[in-house]
Amino acid sequence: MRVLGIETSCDETAAAVVGPEGVLSEMVWSQDVHRAYGGVVPELASRAHIEQIVPVVRAALDRAGIERPDAVAVTAGPGLVGAVLVGLAFAKAAASGWGVPLRGVNHLEAHLLSGLLEEPPPAFPFLALVVSGGHTTLYLARGLGDYATLAETVDDAVGEAYDKVARLLGLGYPGGPAVDALAREGRPTVALPRPRVGDLDWSFSGVKTAVRRHLELHPQTPPADLACSFQECVVDVLVDRCLRAAERTGVSRLALGGGVGANGRLRERLLATPLQVTLPPKARCTDNAAMIASAGRLLLAAHGPSPATLRARARWPVGEDAG
Repeated sequence: MRVLGIETSCDETAAAVVGPEGVLSEMVWSQDVHRAYGGVVPELASRAHIEQIVPVVRAALDRAGIERPDAVAVTAGPGLVGAVLVGLAFAKAAASGWGVPLRGVNHLEAHLLSGLLEEPPPAFPFLALVVSGGHTTLYLARGLGDYATLAETVDDAVGEAYDKVARLLGLGYPGGPAVDALAREGRPTVALPRPRVGDLDWSFSGVKTAVRRHLELHPQTPPADLACSFQECVVDVLVDRCLRAAERTGVSRLALGGGVGANGRLRERLLATPLQVTLPPKARCTDNAAMIASAGRLLLAAHGPSPATLRARARWPVGEDAG
């Protein structure tokens, strides 16, 4: 079954075709309009999706060499509800016109399962670290649709903390790639707190505040050293919780997903652990349609198509059925 995946949860319009052979095509159109505002503007995101979804989907089908897919999978949430609605409405119309089944996908579940696109794929059960601008969560994936949340952030997600520190350092938006690049030029000379919340959860807002206070007290600190110190702090606590979770569950397989999964230092540090780590290509860490199509194929085979009443959802806990 060759499945067309459509992803419009935030600021990237993406389409991909995935079949038994693997990923046949991937197209992503990233919205640059938000850079001027230092963050994503929901209304502008929705309008851009409307403008781009037809050419992006057409390009994905052309590159895959097919006129129509055997099924359509689409992000139905969570995300900016207006942006999600654009992709969902298009997918419903396309599936109906082609006469093929439609499957709604939780895009966090798709991140969680994105490692299954790699060779070799992680076998269930495995740990899944999903880190992005809006989410920082560690799951235990016992099987398709059977997930337990082991740890999550109690305040800022990792990506949010990166964006805020990038603004403090005058690096612009998005902050993650900029801080990562600058950190490569520095040394971790600044002592920053490693917050501990409970046993496995994370807290990142205090680290951002510590960076701001250090800048106020020591404005002469080289920006590269501060960026490096911040990044080492964040990566330390992410890796620490993964190792603790592996010890607690007895599961040593770990799959990484989400936009911050493209961070070079995080990838290096995880690969240096005794865990069996699955790393998607950096381009497939951000919101992409290949993971939507892949998850859709699995969910269609296990549970069949979604109902016609499928709706766009701003919030959607992983593992909860679509409605």
